[in-house]
Amino acid sequence: MRQIQGIKGVPAYQLYELKKKGSEYCLCIPVLNEGDRILHELSRAKAAGIDELVDIIICDGGSNDGSMDPDKLSQLGVNTLIIKVGKGKQGAQLRTGFDLARERGYKGILTIDGNDKDSIESVPRFLEKLTEGFDFIQGSRFVDGGRAINTPVIRLIALKLVHAPVISLAAKQRFTDTTSAFRAYSPKYLFSESTDIFRDVFSGYELLAYLSIRWSELGMRACEVPVTRAYPKNEKTPTKISPIKGNWDLLQILFRAAAGKYNPEDSR
Repeated sequence: MRQIQGIKGVPAYQLYELKKKGSEYCLCIPVLNEGDRILHELSRAKAAGIDELVDIIICDGGSNDGSMDPDKLSQLGVNTLIIKVGKGKQGAQLRTGFDLARERGYKGILTIDGNDKDSIESVPRFLEKLTEGFDFIQGSRFVDGGRAINTPVIRLIALKLVHAPVISLAAKQRFTDTTSAFRAYSPKYLFSESTDIFRDVFSGYELLAYLSIRWSELGMRACEVPVTRAYPKNEKTPTKISPIKGNWDLLQILFRAAAGKYNPEDSR
Protein backbone atom coordinates (compact mmCIF):
# COMPACT_ATOMS: atom_id res chain seq x y z
CA MET A 1 0.00 0.00 0.00
CA ARG A 2 1.21 3.47 -0.87
CA GLN A 3 -0.13 6.67 0.62
CA ILE A 4 -0.62 9.30 -2.10
CA GLN A 5 -0.71 12.79 -0.71
CA GLY A 6 -3.33 15.04 -2.24
CA ILE A 7 -2.06 17.49 -4.83
CA LYS A 8 -3.93 20.28 -6.59
CA GLY A 9 -7.24 18.86 -7.76
CA VAL A 10 -6.60 15.29 -6.53
CA PRO A 11 -7.73 14.11 -3.08
CA ALA A 12 -5.31 12.12 -0.91
CA TYR A 13 -5.71 8.37 -1.38
CA GLN A 14 -4.32 4.99 -0.46
CA LEU A 15 -3.08 2.90 -3.37
CA TYR A 16 -3.09 -0.91 -3.40
CA GLU A 17 -1.48 -2.10 -6.63
CA LEU A 18 -2.64 -5.72 -6.74
CA LYS A 19 -1.09 -6.34 -10.16
CA LYS A 20 1.25 -4.53 -12.50
CA LYS A 21 -0.16 -2.54 -15.40
CA GLY A 22 -1.34 -5.15 -17.87
CA SER A 23 -3.36 -3.27 -20.49
CA GLU A 24 -3.36 -0.08 -22.53
CA TYR A 25 -6.85 0.65 -21.17
CA CYS A 26 -8.36 0.94 -17.70
CA LEU A 27 -11.85 0.75 -16.20
CA CYS A 28 -12.46 2.96 -13.15
CA ILE A 29 -15.30 1.87 -10.85
CA PRO A 30 -16.36 4.27 -8.06
CA VAL A 31 -17.91 2.42 -5.12
CA LEU A 32 -19.12 3.05 -1.58
CA ASN A 33 -20.51 0.15 0.45
CA GLU A 34 -21.84 -1.71 -2.59
CA GLY A 35 -21.39 -5.05 -0.83
CA ASP A 36 -22.40 -8.09 -2.87
CA ARG A 37 -23.38 -5.90 -5.83
CA ILE A 38 -19.80 -4.92 -6.69
CA LEU A 39 -18.53 -8.44 -6.01
CA HIS A 40 -21.14 -9.91 -8.36
CA GLU A 41 -20.31 -7.29 -10.99
CA LEU A 42 -16.62 -8.18 -10.77
CA SER A 43 -17.47 -11.88 -11.00
CA ARG A 44 -19.37 -11.22 -14.21
CA ALA A 45 -16.42 -9.22 -15.54
CA LYS A 46 -14.05 -12.05 -14.68
CA ALA A 47 -16.27 -14.63 -16.41
CA ALA A 48 -16.37 -12.45 -19.55
CA GLY A 49 -12.61 -11.91 -19.58
CA ILE A 50 -12.93 -8.16 -19.09
CA ASP A 51 -9.97 -8.11 -16.69
CA GLU A 52 -7.82 -9.34 -19.58
CA LEU A 53 -8.91 -6.42 -21.78
CA VAL A 54 -8.65 -3.57 -19.27
CA ASP A 55 -6.99 -2.88 -15.93
CA ILE A 56 -9.84 -2.70 -13.42
CA ILE A 57 -9.32 0.12 -10.91
CA ILE A 58 -11.67 0.32 -7.94
CA CYS A 59 -12.09 3.90 -6.68
CA ASP A 60 -13.47 3.41 -3.18
CA GLY A 61 -14.96 6.23 -1.15
CA GLY A 62 -14.29 4.59 2.24
CA SER A 63 -16.43 1.44 2.32
CA ASN A 64 -16.81 -0.33 5.67
CA ASP A 65 -18.92 -3.30 4.56
CA GLY A 66 -16.02 -5.71 4.01
CA SER A 67 -16.36 -5.76 0.22
CA MET A 68 -13.01 -4.07 -0.40
CA ASP A 69 -10.75 -6.84 0.88
CA PRO A 70 -7.65 -6.64 -1.40
CA ASP A 71 -7.16 -10.42 -1.55
CA LYS A 72 -10.77 -10.97 -2.58
CA LEU A 73 -10.58 -8.22 -5.18
CA SER A 74 -7.36 -9.63 -6.61
CA GLN A 75 -9.01 -13.02 -7.11
CA LEU A 76 -11.80 -11.26 -9.02
CA GLY A 77 -9.36 -9.71 -11.47
CA VAL A 78 -9.00 -6.24 -9.97
CA ASN A 79 -5.72 -4.57 -10.90
CA THR A 80 -5.71 -1.74 -8.35
CA LEU A 81 -7.69 -0.64 -5.31
CA ILE A 82 -7.76 3.07 -4.50
CA ILE A 83 -9.24 4.24 -1.21
CA LYS A 84 -9.95 7.96 -1.17
CA VAL A 85 -9.12 9.59 2.17
CA GLY A 86 -9.53 13.20 1.06
CA LYS A 87 -12.78 15.15 0.73
CA GLY A 88 -15.50 14.60 -1.84
CA LYS A 89 -17.88 12.02 -3.24
CA GLN A 90 -18.17 10.35 -6.66
CA GLY A 91 -16.35 13.04 -8.61
CA ALA A 92 -13.50 13.02 -6.10
CA GLN A 93 -13.29 9.22 -6.28
CA LEU A 94 -13.07 9.35 -10.06
CA ARG A 95 -10.34 11.98 -9.89
CA THR A 96 -8.17 9.61 -7.85
CA GLY A 97 -8.60 6.93 -10.51
CA PHE A 98 -7.98 9.41 -13.31
CA ASP A 99 -4.83 10.59 -11.53
CA LEU A 100 -3.48 7.04 -11.61
CA ALA A 101 -4.60 6.61 -15.22
CA ARG A 102 -2.71 9.76 -16.18
CA GLU A 103 0.41 8.54 -14.39
CA ARG A 104 0.27 5.14 -16.11
CA GLY A 105 -0.38 6.59 -19.56
CA TYR A 106 -3.44 4.58 -20.59
CA LYS A 107 -4.71 4.97 -24.17
CA GLY A 108 -8.33 4.97 -23.01
CA ILE A 109 -10.16 5.37 -19.71
CA LEU A 110 -13.56 3.76 -19.06
CA THR A 111 -15.93 4.24 -16.14
CA ILE A 112 -18.91 2.25 -14.86
CA ASP A 113 -21.02 2.27 -11.69
CA GLY A 114 -20.25 -0.41 -9.13
CA ASN A 115 -23.86 -1.32 -8.26
CA ASP A 116 -24.20 -4.20 -10.76
CA LYS A 117 -26.84 -2.51 -12.95
CA ASP A 118 -24.77 -2.14 -16.12
CA SER A 119 -23.60 -4.73 -18.64
CA ILE A 120 -19.90 -4.72 -17.83
CA GLU A 121 -19.62 -7.37 -20.54
CA SER A 122 -20.10 -4.52 -23.07
CA VAL A 123 -16.62 -3.09 -22.44
CA PRO A 124 -15.29 -4.28 -25.87
CA ARG A 125 -17.76 -1.96 -27.63
CA PHE A 126 -16.15 1.03 -25.93
CA LEU A 127 -12.65 -0.18 -26.77
CA GLU A 128 -13.63 -0.51 -30.43
CA LYS A 129 -14.79 3.11 -30.56
CA LEU A 130 -11.65 4.31 -28.78
CA THR A 131 -9.52 2.63 -31.42
CA GLU A 132 -11.64 4.34 -34.09
CA GLY A 133 -10.60 7.70 -32.66
CA PHE A 134 -13.63 8.79 -30.65
CA ASP A 135 -12.91 10.93 -27.60
CA PHE A 136 -16.16 10.50 -25.65
CA ILE A 137 -18.23 7.32 -25.83
CA GLN A 138 -21.53 7.19 -23.96
CA GLY A 139 -23.18 3.89 -23.16
CA SER A 140 -26.90 3.85 -23.90
CA ARG A 141 -29.70 1.38 -23.23
CA PHE A 142 -31.89 3.25 -25.72
CA VAL A 143 -29.97 2.85 -28.99
CA ASP A 144 -30.23 -0.19 -31.27
CA GLY A 145 -28.88 -3.21 -29.41
CA GLY A 146 -29.32 -1.65 -25.97
CA ARG A 147 -31.74 -2.87 -23.31
CA ALA A 148 -33.55 -1.07 -20.49
CA ILE A 149 -34.83 -3.50 -17.86
CA ASN A 150 -37.14 -2.52 -14.98
CA THR A 151 -36.26 1.17 -15.28
CA PRO A 152 -38.23 3.17 -12.66
CA VAL A 153 -40.85 5.28 -14.43
CA ILE A 154 -39.92 8.54 -12.70
CA ARG A 155 -36.28 8.12 -13.76
CA LEU A 156 -37.28 7.34 -17.31
CA ILE A 157 -39.45 10.46 -17.54
CA ALA A 158 -36.77 12.73 -16.02
CA LEU A 159 -34.11 11.34 -18.34
CA LYS A 160 -36.09 11.52 -21.57
CA LEU A 161 -37.86 14.84 -20.94
CA VAL A 162 -35.18 16.80 -19.08
CA HIS A 163 -31.66 15.42 -18.73
CA ALA A 164 -31.01 14.00 -22.20
CA PRO A 165 -32.56 16.96 -24.09
CA VAL A 166 -30.56 19.52 -22.07
CA ILE A 167 -27.25 17.69 -22.55
CA SER A 168 -27.99 17.12 -26.24
CA LEU A 169 -28.78 20.79 -26.79
CA ALA A 170 -25.63 21.94 -24.98
CA ALA A 171 -23.41 19.40 -26.77
CA LYS A 172 -25.06 20.01 -30.16
CA GLN A 173 -25.38 16.25 -30.66
CA ARG A 174 -28.21 13.93 -29.69
CA PHE A 175 -27.65 11.67 -26.70
CA THR A 176 -30.20 9.28 -25.24
CA ASP A 177 -28.80 8.04 -21.91
CA THR A 178 -26.96 10.96 -20.33
CA THR A 179 -27.22 9.92 -16.68
CA SER A 180 -25.31 6.69 -17.26
CA ALA A 181 -21.74 6.57 -15.95
CA PHE A 182 -20.87 3.72 -18.34
CA ARG A 183 -18.54 5.68 -20.61
CA ALA A 184 -15.11 5.93 -22.16
CA TYR A 185 -12.75 8.84 -22.72
CA SER A 186 -9.62 9.38 -24.77
CA PRO A 187 -6.63 10.73 -22.81
CA LYS A 188 -6.51 13.59 -25.34
CA TYR A 189 -9.90 14.70 -24.02
CA LEU A 190 -9.75 13.69 -20.38
CA PHE A 191 -6.30 15.11 -19.65
CA SER A 192 -6.38 18.19 -21.87
CA GLU A 193 -5.58 21.47 -20.16
CA SER A 194 -8.72 22.80 -21.82
CA THR A 195 -10.77 20.11 -20.04
CA ASP A 196 -8.96 20.55 -16.70
CA ILE A 197 -10.71 17.82 -14.73
CA PHE A 198 -8.44 18.04 -11.70
CA ARG A 199 -10.41 20.70 -9.84
CA ASP A 200 -12.16 20.47 -6.49
CA VAL A 201 -15.40 21.77 -8.01
CA PHE A 202 -15.88 18.23 -9.30
CA SER A 203 -16.81 16.73 -5.95
CA GLY A 204 -20.06 14.89 -6.65
CA TYR A 205 -21.88 14.39 -9.97
CA GLU A 206 -20.57 17.57 -11.59
CA LEU A 207 -17.79 15.80 -13.47
CA LEU A 208 -20.08 13.44 -15.40
CA ALA A 209 -22.35 16.26 -16.54
CA TYR A 210 -19.40 18.45 -17.53
CA LEU A 211 -17.66 15.73 -19.50
CA SER A 212 -20.89 15.01 -21.42
CA ILE A 213 -20.60 18.47 -22.99
CA ARG A 214 -17.06 19.81 -22.95
CA TRP A 215 -15.82 17.55 -25.80
CA SER A 216 -18.10 19.42 -28.23
CA GLU A 217 -16.69 22.81 -27.27
CA LEU A 218 -13.19 21.46 -27.94
CA GLY A 219 -14.04 20.08 -31.39
CA MET A 220 -13.66 16.42 -30.43
CA ARG A 221 -15.65 13.34 -31.50
CA ALA A 222 -18.38 11.55 -29.56
CA CYS A 223 -20.82 8.67 -30.05
CA GLU A 224 -23.05 6.22 -28.21
CA VAL A 225 -22.76 2.42 -27.95
CA PRO A 226 -25.49 -0.02 -26.88
CA VAL A 227 -25.44 -1.38 -23.32
CA THR A 228 -27.89 -2.98 -20.93
CA ARG A 229 -28.99 -1.39 -17.66
CA ALA A 230 -31.10 -3.62 -15.43
CA TYR A 231 -32.72 -2.49 -12.19
CA PRO A 232 -33.60 -5.21 -9.68
CA LYS A 233 -37.24 -6.26 -9.76
CA ASN A 234 -39.29 -5.84 -6.58
CA GLU A 235 -36.25 -4.51 -4.71
CA LYS A 236 -35.06 -1.11 -3.58
CA THR A 237 -33.25 0.72 -6.39
CA PRO A 238 -29.46 0.71 -5.81
CA THR A 239 -28.54 4.42 -5.76
CA LYS A 240 -26.73 7.04 -3.71
CA ILE A 241 -29.11 9.79 -4.90
CA SER A 242 -31.75 10.81 -2.36
CA PRO A 243 -35.27 11.28 -3.79
CA ILE A 244 -35.69 15.01 -3.13
CA LYS A 245 -32.40 16.75 -2.29
CA GLY A 246 -30.32 14.45 -4.46
CA ASN A 247 -32.46 14.94 -7.55
CA TRP A 248 -32.67 18.68 -6.95
CA ASP A 249 -28.87 18.82 -6.77
CA LEU A 250 -28.66 16.85 -10.04
CA LEU A 251 -30.92 19.37 -11.77
CA GLN A 252 -28.80 22.27 -10.58
CA ILE A 253 -25.64 20.52 -11.77
CA LEU A 254 -27.25 19.78 -15.13
CA PHE A 255 -28.16 23.39 -15.86
CA ARG A 256 -24.83 24.72 -14.60
CA ALA A 257 -23.00 22.30 -16.89
CA ALA A 258 -25.21 23.26 -19.85
CA ALA A 259 -24.49 26.94 -19.19
CA GLY A 260 -20.74 26.29 -19.17
CA LYS A 261 -20.30 27.11 -15.49
CA TYR A 262 -17.79 24.28 -14.99
CA ASN A 263 -15.59 25.32 -17.89
CA PRO A 264 -12.08 26.24 -16.70
CA GLU A 265 -12.42 29.87 -17.72
CA ASP A 266 -15.76 30.25 -15.90
CA SER A 267 -15.23 28.31 -12.67
CA ARG A 268 -12.16 30.01 -11.26
